[in-house]
Amino acid sequence: MFREVFVDIGNTNTKWKSNNQYFQVKTTEFSFSILPGADRIWVSDVSKIVHSDKEDNIFFAEVSEKYKSLTNGYQVPSSLGVDRWLAMIASYEQNPNKDLLIIDIGSAVTIDIVLNNGIHMGGEIFPGLDKIRKTFPSFPVVNCSNNSELGKNTDQAWSLGTYRMQVNAINQRIDHFLLTIPKVNILVTGGGYELLQSALNFPHKYYKNLVLDGLAYYAKYVG
Repeated sequence: MFREVFVDIGNTNTKWKSNNQYFQVKTTEFSFSILPGADRIWVSDVSKIVHSDKEDNIFFAEVSEKYKSLTNGYQVPSSLGVDRWLAMIASYEQNPNKDLLIIDIGSAVTIDIVLNNGIHMGGEIFPGLDKIRKTFPSFPVVNCSNNSELGKNTDQAWSLGTYRMQVNAINQRIDHFLLTIPKVNILVTGGGYELLQSALNFPHKYYKNLVLDGLAYYAKYVG
């Protein structure tokens, strides 16, 4: 039986899908040797730190100007991150003929808008929570109630402040987009979602493996 494996290599974590099962390790711990045997391995890689032997069965996804009627909105289409492109492909396939706003919450937070005719309007990128917190490594991050009004020490103040900075940035941008595209469907993905989900104040649907889903559609399309 023909077997395919789909791999999403992120800056922090790497996920892969094999035989309808999902797996995850830290990207620094990933190598192609830990994957099961497959006829084809399809890869999305934004990390650029994982190296593969030049094997004939490994195929790296590439960004193009178009996927069916989905049209890349970047001035230089190939400069769009492949993870964003694949997330848009999955969103486009799973929510046809709808206005879409796709948020990926990870090492960076990305926002992309795709109109119901498949036109990608462009997007935004800003640092994720972990990146923000690493700007001052001398401030430890502590567990504290995100509903606390104010921190009672520097560690709490930093943890609460950075959390709210991230949440407010996302909520305020979505509020803005909802004014211009009020019926937009909001899709959220990314490893940072679970920490923030209770504070997101807009209706949305969560997709745990949107990039891997897009990679599967991409593989089928390019053959």
